[in-house]
Amino acid sequence: MSHFDAEYWNKRYDSADTHWDMGKVSPPLQEYFDQLTNKEAAILIPGCGNAYEAHYLLNKGFSDVTLIDISDKLIDKLWEQLGVAYEGKIRIINEDFFELKGEYDLIVEQTFFCALDPSLRKDYVHKVHELLKPGGKLVGVLFNREFEGKSEPPFGGNKEEYIHLFSPLFKLTTMEPCYNSIAPRAGFELFVIMQK
Repeated sequence: MSHFDAEYWNKRYDSADTHWDMGKVSPPLQEYFDQLTNKEAAILIPGCGNAYEAHYLLNKGFSDVTLIDISDKLIDKLWEQLGVAYEGKIRIINEDFFELKGEYDLIVEQTFFCALDPSLRKDYVHKVHELLKPGGKLVGVLFNREFEGKSEPPFGGNKEEYIHLFSPLFKLTTMEPCYNSIAPRAGFELFVIMQK
């Protein structure tokens, strides 16, 4: 297990050291969500952070959204914000993603992969594969840039690395530069759809 544990993330949230936080749903993901028709799909958002994607999905009428994050302080806040308002439509779990059990139609990737120690990337690929139902999809945004000499998140990557990592277990249906990233990330993000 990496050293980016609950204590590490609690400190980042306590000190508002959350420069990855856009304050809204990621535009590439919003556009993807807008064309989904199955509102009963079981959706998982790992390393959910402030869960803007979950807010958006629930407001659009989706009824089976699971959030998981290792930060207990964050999860307490999410319960206050979402747990009561969307009771029966949302599960909010304070746990290590790699310990999670369940089956999902869709796993949403938004700044979780880049927050993991790179030594865990193969484990991530296997865990996502395990959690998806047959034909299920991993959909989201990955960095298409390197952060040289970084010892803490975010960690970068590139298309060639992702193809090598994911292709043994997934059909890579989409892996293209985002055309609708927020300005600071323009040119540095790939939108990905990978099917189990």
